[in-house]
Amino acid sequence: MSKSLTKQAVVIGAGPAGLTAAVELCRAGIPVAVLERDDLVGGIARTEEYKGYYFDIGGHRFFTKIGEVETFWRELLGDDFVVRPRVSRIYYQGKFFDYPLRPLNALSNLGFGASLAVALSYLASQISPYPHEDTFEEWVCNRFGKKLYSIFFRTYTEKVWGIPCSEIRAEWAAQRIKGLSLPVALKNALFGPRGEEQIKTLIEQFHYPRRGPGMMWQAARRYVEGRGSQVQLHTEVVRLCHDGRRVREVLALSVLQDGEVGRMQVSGTDFISTMPVSELVARLDPPAPPPVLAAAGGLTYRDFLTVVLILKQPDLFPDNWIYIHSPEVKVGRIQNFKNWSLEMVPDPGASSLGLEYFCSEGDELWRMSDAELLALGRKEIEQIGLGRAADVVDGTVVRQRKAYPVYNGTYASYLATIKDYLGDFENLQTVGRNGLHKYNNQDHSMLTAMLAVRNILGEHHDVWEVNTERSYHEEVRVPHDALSADEAGSVA
Repeated sequence: MSKSLTKQAVVIGAGPAGLTAAVELCRAGIPVAVLERDDLVGGIARTEEYKGYYFDIGGHRFFTKIGEVETFWRELLGDDFVVRPRVSRIYYQGKFFDYPLRPLNALSNLGFGASLAVALSYLASQISPYPHEDTFEEWVCNRFGKKLYSIFFRTYTEKVWGIPCSEIRAEWAAQRIKGLSLPVALKNALFGPRGEEQIKTLIEQFHYPRRGPGMMWQAARRYVEGRGSQVQLHTEVVRLCHDGRRVREVLALSVLQDGEVGRMQVSGTDFISTMPVSELVARLDPPAPPPVLAAAGGLTYRDFLTVVLILKQPDLFPDNWIYIHSPEVKVGRIQNFKNWSLEMVPDPGASSLGLEYFCSEGDELWRMSDAELLALGRKEIEQIGLGRAADVVDGTVVRQRKAYPVYNGTYASYLATIKDYLGDFENLQTVGRNGLHKYNNQDHSMLTAMLAVRNILGEHHDVWEVNTERSYHEEVRVPHDALSADEAGSVA
C-alpha cells in the first residue's frame, strides 16, 4: 500500500494557502478535509457579490515569478483571465500624483521648490544614511530621502497601520517595496522597462480573473470536491487535540442548514493550518506553555472594512485603485472595480467603488453602523473629487478581521517563541499570511502550502523561509508575460 493511501489530511482555512494545499494533496492521492469558518472560499482573496456587483477584499493582481504558482493558476482557470493595464495614482494635498512616478507630473504637482527639496533630501540620505535599518522609517528614508518619505510614505503608512512608522519594522518595507528606490523609480519613469524584463513593483499590466480572484478559489474548491474530498464552510475549528508531538484530531463547530450548531470531530494523520497563528496556539489542547501563550497573545493584527458604493455613472476615473494619502479623509484606498474587469459590474451605465478603511476591531470606525459608513463614503468621494454623493444609488459594507499581521517592535521575538514551540510537532504545519504571521502576497502564501504538502510526501522544506531572502526582495526582475499575485497595496 502506498504512503498516500495511508494518510488523511486536515486543512484549516479555505483561503489561497489552504485551498492550494488541498488541491496539491488531492493530486498526490491524499484525501483531505478543508474546514472553513466563513461562508465563502478565498479568504482575503475572495470575491463578494451584492445585487450582481462583484468586488474584492483589497483587489489582487495576478503576477508571479514562481513557475509552480503560474502553472497552478492556468490549470485551474485556463482562459478565464483578462489582461488589464495597471493604472494607479496617489491623492495628496488635493492633487493626484501618477504612480509609478512620472517626473513631469510630480514636478507640476509639487512645484519647483518642493521638488528641489526632495532631490536635496535624497542626496543627504546618500551622504549620511541611517547606519541601521531597523524601522520602516529608516528603510524608506535611506532609499528616498526624508522629504519624500514625509510627503508620500508616512501619512499613508500610518493610516494603514495606526502606529508611527518608527514602530513598524523594516522587514515589512523590504517585503512590500521590492527593488524600489528613487533612482530606480526615476529610471523607470524616464526610460521605461529595458529589454525583456521589468521591476515587479512597477509592472504596467497584469492578469485578472473575469469575475475577481474568487473565481480561482471556487475552481479550487470544485477540484477538491470533484476528487472525493470535502470543503466544509461555516465550520470553525475550536480545539486541536494533541499529545505534545502529534495532533490527533480537531474539534469544530459547524452551522447546519437549519441554523443549529453541531459539533464535529475530524481525525487525520497530517494537519495544515492557515488560521492566525495566535488563534492556533490558543486552541491547542492541552494548552501550550505559558510563555508561548503569552507570545501568541502579543501578536497583533490590522483589520479593515470595505464600503462599496454603486454610482449611476458609467465612467468615473481611469484608475484600478487610488492611494489616499491625505489625512483630511479617513479612507485609505479606493478600488474602481469596473476597471479591474467589466464583468464585475452588471450595468454598463453604473460603476462600483470599494472604499477601504483601515482600522482595528472595536475602534470607532469598526463600530460605525453600515448606514453611517455608507454616508461617510458618499461624503468622502465627493470631498476628494472622484464622484458625486448624489450619484450613489446603493451600497454595502464588508468587514475583514485580521487582514494584516502587524510588524511592530515586539513581533519578531514573539514569533520566534511560537515557531520554536510548533517546530516540535511532527504532523502540524502552519502556512499562508496569517499562519506564518508574515505579510506574504498571494503567490508566496500558495508556495508555502505547496512546500507543506511536499513535506507530507517526505521532502524537507522550511516554509517559514519563503519570501525572506534578501535577493528576492531587492531588484527582482520578472518577464513581461508572467502572471502576478501582488495585492494592490504592494507599495505603502
